Amino acid sequence: MDTNLALVLVLAPFLGFLINVFFGKSLGKTVSGIIGTAAVVVSFVVTLFFFNQISQTKQVIQITLFDWIQLSNLHINLGFLLDQLSLLWLLFVTGIGSLIHLYSISYMHDDENMHKFFAYLNLFVFFMITLVMGSNLLVLFIGWEGVGLCSYLLIGFWHKNQDYNDAAKKAFIMNRIGDLGLLIGMFIIGSMFSTLDYATLKTAIVGATNLNLPLLSLAALCLFIGACGKSAQIPLYTWLPDAMAGPTPVSALIHAATMVTAGIFMVTRLNFVFDLAPDVQTVIAIIGAVTSLVAATIGLVQTDIKKVLAYSTVSQLGLMFLALGLGAYEVAVFHVITHAFFKACLFLGSGSVIHGLHGEQDMRKMGGLRKAMPITFWTMLISSLAISGIPFFSGFFSKDEILLTAFEHSIPLYVIGSIASIMTAFYMFRLMFLTFFKDFRGTEEQKHHLHESGALITFPLIILAILATFGGLISLPGNSWLNEYLAPLFTKVAGEEHHLGTTEYTLMGVAVLGGLLGILIAYIKYFKQDNVPEADENITGLTKVLYNKYYVDEIYDVIFVRSINGLSKFFRDTIETGLSALVFGLGKVTNEIGFQGRKLQSGSIGLYLFAFVLGLCAIVSYIFLAK
Repeated sequence: MDTNLALVLVLAPFLGFLINVFFGKSLGKTVSGIIGTAAVVVSFVVTLFFFNQISQTKQVIQITLFDWIQLSNLHINLGFLLDQLSLLWLLFVTGIGSLIHLYSISYMHDDENMHKFFAYLNLFVFFMITLVMGSNLLVLFIGWEGVGLCSYLLIGFWHKNQDYNDAAKKAFIMNRIGDLGLLIGMFIIGSMFSTLDYATLKTAIVGATNLNLPLLSLAALCLFIGACGKSAQIPLYTWLPDAMAGPTPVSALIHAATMVTAGIFMVTRLNFVFDLAPDVQTVIAIIGAVTSLVAATIGLVQTDIKKVLAYSTVSQLGLMFLALGLGAYEVAVFHVITHAFFKACLFLGSGSVIHGLHGEQDMRKMGGLRKAMPITFWTMLISSLAISGIPFFSGFFSKDEILLTAFEHSIPLYVIGSIASIMTAFYMFRLMFLTFFKDFRGTEEQKHHLHESGALITFPLIILAILATFGGLISLPGNSWLNEYLAPLFTKVAGEEHHLGTTEYTLMGVAVLGGLLGILIAYIKYFKQDNVPEADENITGLTKVLYNKYYVDEIYDVIFVRSINGLSKFFRDTIETGLSALVFGLGKVTNEIGFQGRKLQSGSIGLYLFAFVLGLCAIVSYIFLAK
């Protein structure tokens, strides 16, 4: 029964994909959306069944479908692993995925290719489920590459716009760079232990006495490179903000519940590998902290509502990697869950705003939407409070756990994380004040048509806002259900569970004051002073540097894109031309020899006899001279 239900869980979205690909256009837009949504809801219901079963029995479910690869001593099955970690991920992948699908029925209703959109969404969820449920690294890699493919299809969904196509290609190529690191890490682990199965690997590593730790550290570093690509960490983060080119539900799905969390999932799943590579963990923590700060500084000045949320995602992912690098895997998972709630709500809320303004994304042309769109406003306000770490919303608990852990291990990393958190509160309420307060700055036509979005859009927002409010209750300091639930996964405890003492209360107070300070500065600048960001051409100084994202894309273009294009041009114009000349030259020589040789075939018997006699004389002469 478990095997059949597991197959239903995995294949329901794939069935939805097939139906929409082959029959979606003829079924109609609404039916296409209902089928796509129902497929993910089925997976969510099955996930709930397994979650309840494992919560009661505490027994991990291992399902082997068939033997896949048998090479010498390397044996790999195609199978699924349903344990505490995979089920937690599946809950928000399928749960939030269902809400995003429901939202998309209304949001994408006017698009002529709505059936194709739902097909891609279903395929995306199918590959993410495969990634999470896989019992070994190779099955994970199938899902890993699959979500990369689907992100390319969805980011470039409106393919008539070349900029969107370029954004899709950028995401695809940058992820391939990270994926090379993941593959090398898999090869090293496979060669060391002759398996890629999680359970077998854990047993082999935990029980080993003579491990090649430098080689294992190299494998961990390569795996982290893969995580950097998928979860947008420095230096492979620039694709994620450009992914905003896709429809808003895509942004919510990629940024909140699926693709970008794959790197955190993989590192957490292989915690027993990273625990034996402390130097790599240090690198992970530093890169996570720096990424959180750099992305936060860029988010301070962005004017595109979705770009602000995109850099917020990169920053929050950095905090998650900071926790992973400090060995606090359960804390990172906690923030993944709460972030999925409030960031999905924020992206879908921004989509509601864009939908109401007929495609407008520039916050400089918004304002005053609070009364016209009250549900969108209140749900986004709740989620903004959560991401800012304001008591007692979900983000307050998870972000505080990360900062407390950082304080225990490294004061500099704690300071970086705290500054990034203050900036988060500032740019999120900058977004809120520019979008929902003061007077409307758009066109009269937009103002005339302003209204709250329909129920299919606002219902997911309300559910996500409720989760963003109460989601932190799963891991309260000193009484963490989540930590207890995840305990069997980890080979060693990252640190003692945080109980509220003087130090904890002090740090909590500092974090709350920091968040309130960020909100206060945003309030003074964008509400009291009614400041509106300058037009692009008038931006100068440091603001211009931040607005242009430190010119990292331009630097990458000069160092990598142009150099590779130049090298390609050199090979095309010089090397290939020279080789072509050589090849054609040899052909011409052969033709000329053949042409001259053809003249000898004149048909004259006298000439043939003469040549025969000359040859005979040459042979006789050779024989006599040889003696």
